[in-house]
Amino acid sequence: MTDESAKDKMAGKAKEAMGKMTGNRRMEAEGKADQAKGKTKGAMGGAKDRAEGVKDSLTPDDKD
Repeated sequence: MTDESAKDKMAGKAKEAMGKMTGNRRMEAEGKADQAKGKTKGAMGGAKDRAEGVKDSLTPDDKD
């Protein structure tokens, strides 16, 4: 998980909680959207790392 994705998820949780406490449904929905954005960023970062790993494993070593 990247720092940015974690930051988005934490900010989203806080915004959602504030929305629930104040009865502000829009803020609550924005918080949920921020959390989803953070999860997406984390998933994309993980997919990128796996793709780079596959690329590295398929690249021949020049040690021969």
